[in-house]
Amino acid sequence: MTSRTLRICTVLIALTSTILWTGCESTGSSGPAATNPRLPDVASAALLRPGDSLGISLQGIPDPSQHEVQIDDEGTLSLPFIGGLHAAGLTSSELSALIRRTYVERDFYRTIDVSVNVTERFVYVGGEVQRPGRIEWTPDLTMTKAIQAAGGFTLYAKETAINVVRDQEAYSLDARLAQKSPAEDPKLLPGDSLQVDRSAF
Repeated sequence: MTSRTLRICTVLIALTSTILWTGCESTGSSGPAATNPRLPDVASAALLRPGDSLGISLQGIPDPSQHEVQIDDEGTLSLPFIGGLHAAGLTSSELSALIRRTYVERDFYRTIDVSVNVTERFVYVGGEVQRPGRIEWTPDLTMTKAIQAAGGFTLYAKETAINVVRDQEAYSLDARLAQKSPAEDPKLLPGDSLQVDRSAF
């Protein structure tokens, strides 16, 4: 082997080693950390939502009364004489003012005192959990807490595919990721719906 051939072989070996080392570095390097999609905070928890149960008191009138009502899927509720009112998206105080104004403007009463209290608020958990159904909402309720309140996952649950529906939009979240990092465990709003998929295995 001539010295020229030896030099060429040496260069080729060096190049091959560099390429292999670079490839190993690329394979071993970690990409961006996995994150769950952020749920849009399109409505404050203080705002009334479909499914909310309310206690409405009508006072200061000849026939004072108490009413237990629920906001329906269309965001409305119904009261005596005035029928349906759109309540979703309002605060309790705004709804009180709307009810008072409606009774007065339609000449049922000259004055009326109205108070609105939220009695129950829920999220819904279905699919592969032990006890599917409604879970009472609290301000600190997160995705994983709601699943725990529903009895936890079944053996067939796909824990990496939790579909959260908010305002008719669906988002796929990873519960395992949420369990490892509290920042990836989103807080829920009243009316949110969780569906746990079934694993293929």
